[in-house]
Amino acid sequence: MMRQEPNRAGEMAVFAQVVENGSFTQASRLVGLSPSAVSKLITRLEQRLGVTLLRRSTRRIALTPEGELFHGRALGILAEIDLAEREAAGSRLPSGRIRINSSASYVSHVLTAILLEFLERYPDIGIEIIQTDAVSDLLKDGTDVAIRAGPLPTSSLVARALGESALVVVAAPVWIERHGMPANADDLPARDRMGFAYARAAGDWLRTGEAVPARVRVSDGEGIRRLALAGIAPARLAEFTIRAEIARGNLVVLPTTEHEMKLEPFHAVYVGKSGKLPARIRVFLDYLATEGRVDAQRPLTSLAGNT
Repeated sequence: MMRQEPNRAGEMAVFAQVVENGSFTQASRLVGLSPSAVSKLITRLEQRLGVTLLRRSTRRIALTPEGELFHGRALGILAEIDLAEREAAGSRLPSGRIRINSSASYVSHVLTAILLEFLERYPDIGIEIIQTDAVSDLLKDGTDVAIRAGPLPTSSLVARALGESALVVVAAPVWIERHGMPANADDLPARDRMGFAYARAAGDWLRTGEAVPARVRVSDGEGIRRLALAGIAPARLAEFTIRAEIARGNLVVLPTTEHEMKLEPFHAVYVGKSGKLPARIRVFLDYLATEGRVDAQRPLTSLAGNT
């Protein structure tokens, strides 16, 4: 008797629904299976691959590193299958305008490098970008997709994980020449550092519950990056925004201890139900999930080093 091959695309679709909804029960409703059937399907998938894709607890489901990789690949494959079916059926590609709310840092260091390919792939889609680090009301502002750092505040958002970026403390060589290399960046006084001019989930600096704000505060991460490059003061920034400057020697990673390699998650989010996403939004979210990631580079642990 011939062994039946698994429906790999179907498995990927179910897995993607579990990740997107963070729940076997919710995913089961959307794919028309029972929660136990969905759970068994994911278990069979993990057994066949020989890796754990999801960490399960009574409260939440989280992707393992292997799960993150498989999820991103799966979304890309599912998007290609969907595109192939539409093209074969002679249907039009998604069209319309997408209003994006994003930090200037993400636009400068990620979106700039990948947007051209997306626009060439979907010639009937237009893009409008609003740059701000402040968290906006998506419905009130008419935003279609928002790129957000930090944990998601509500489950009412359809989200695509864009990975996690290390928060790294850096300073320009000119600042180090003037002040010397600190033994521990955690201990820098307020006058010797920069922070954000608004409250962030990741905090302004390394310590929690600190009453004294940074001497220099700026409303967006890209502004802080430029001031750090000018030698104004050290700053704590997302690694993906300063990766190139560290490689060139324009910024130096300062030693830290307790908060070394703290990671900040990034998501692309949309208000609405996943099963009713407009085609233009769905393909953009899928594209960001594979091409717009901000994953940290692990070798920075040794650069930040001390601990």
